[in-house]
Amino acid sequence: MTAEQTATTARPTALAPRREIFGWAMFDFANQAYTLLIITVIFGDLFTTVIVGDRGDDYRLGNLLWSLALAASYLLVVLAGPVCGAVMDYTATKKRFLFASYVMTVVATALLVFVEPGDILLAMVLIIASNFAYAIGENFIAAFLPELGPPRSLGRISGLGWALGYVGGLFAAAFTLAFLGEATAENYDRIRWVGPFAAGFFLLAALPTFAWVRERGAAQPRPAGYGYVTLGFRRITDTLRSIAMFRDLALFLVSVLFSMGGIYIIITFAFIYGAQVIGWDQDVRNIMFIIVQITAAAGALGFGVLQDRLGAKPTYIGTLALWVVAIIAIWATPEVTRALNAAFGLAWEAQHLFLAVGCLAGLSLGSSQSASRTLVGLFAPESKAAEFFGFWGLANKLAGMFGIVALGLLQTWVGLRGSILFCAALFAAAIVLCLPVSQARGQSAADAWDARSAGASRPADRLQ
Repeated sequence: MTAEQTATTARPTALAPRREIFGWAMFDFANQAYTLLIITVIFGDLFTTVIVGDRGDDYRLGNLLWSLALAASYLLVVLAGPVCGAVMDYTATKKRFLFASYVMTVVATALLVFVEPGDILLAMVLIIASNFAYAIGENFIAAFLPELGPPRSLGRISGLGWALGYVGGLFAAAFTLAFLGEATAENYDRIRWVGPFAAGFFLLAALPTFAWVRERGAAQPRPAGYGYVTLGFRRITDTLRSIAMFRDLALFLVSVLFSMGGIYIIITFAFIYGAQVIGWDQDVRNIMFIIVQITAAAGALGFGVLQDRLGAKPTYIGTLALWVVAIIAIWATPEVTRALNAAFGLAWEAQHLFLAVGCLAGLSLGSSQSASRTLVGLFAPESKAAEFFGFWGLANKLAGMFGIVALGLLQTWVGLRGSILFCAALFAAAIVLCLPVSQARGQSAADAWDARSAGASRPADRLQ
């Protein structure tokens, strides 16, 4: 029997109200403070260099423990994401789940202020909790995307969210640079407040999301004898049985496993790489803050428009090709700097050329993730949007778990610089896997599922 338990709705033919779209995009604006300050730039650096510290191993133990903490949080998302998505679809409670993840992120992030140098276990527990809540919240907010406009507009809407996210990162970075200072042991008493600041930023900036984003769909009565978790697993099982109908989505999610593995490595280790391999000064690090945010916002907006004109798949593949170039440039920065100095009598430092490489990485960062989210929105039936974004989140977090742990282990063997080339291989594999995906066929499969579900009239069909 067909398993479908949520009332279905047709795909939108017009845009949602501007206020609602803006409220949805503001969640990206708000949560970027967590990504940037806690994972990418400040707390990750503090964890490896101060909380764990250099124990005669060039920070390799700190890098490994950091990667294990993040991998543990992603494993929790892998286990919870698809079931939460199925339950949300059945009960029409996406907004409640989103709010719960938001509160948990805020509380766990604020508590980072109590971590002292040497408190490795406490730091890891709080990072696991906060990053789990943040990461599963990404699934929940993405599940609203298909409801905000017709398929031809989803690229621009998704791109707007990513672009606003990087604008939020600029605001967060500006405050950190102005008031908290450097991520060093000498400045620890001030920089430790990065946790409460990131939490407060997220708390306030996400309020428009909960004020203006609507919960659409109608909850279905829970059948006697079934718990919601059981229903969630039954619904996922039904989707997996029908996976042949969604073969383009399935193949695309395998591609996402590889591409997001590379992206999570960059998000997690880029600024650690700058400190440990490039050896940049604080001023250059601060400039990189700004460059990455501006170019990522421009990439998300520009490629978002391009998605709606050329298609999400070509845009996604193009951004992955740009990533391959960026990773090779990151690895080659010291040699290229020396070659340019020798050839033209210059006196450049690797950290200065690294800023140019940051532009390439920034352009790739927002655009590739936005295109990925758009494709899932196009391939997801309206009646299974949260569930399918749960699978997207599962692929993302499996990728993060695998990529970060693999790099953490690899860098203990060959060092951080040599292991960064692993990312280029991941992006190349993602391109090859995405080539057979058909955007038109994937959209047709989603529409066919919704049409079949809408035509089901027997109660037994709707309960499973």
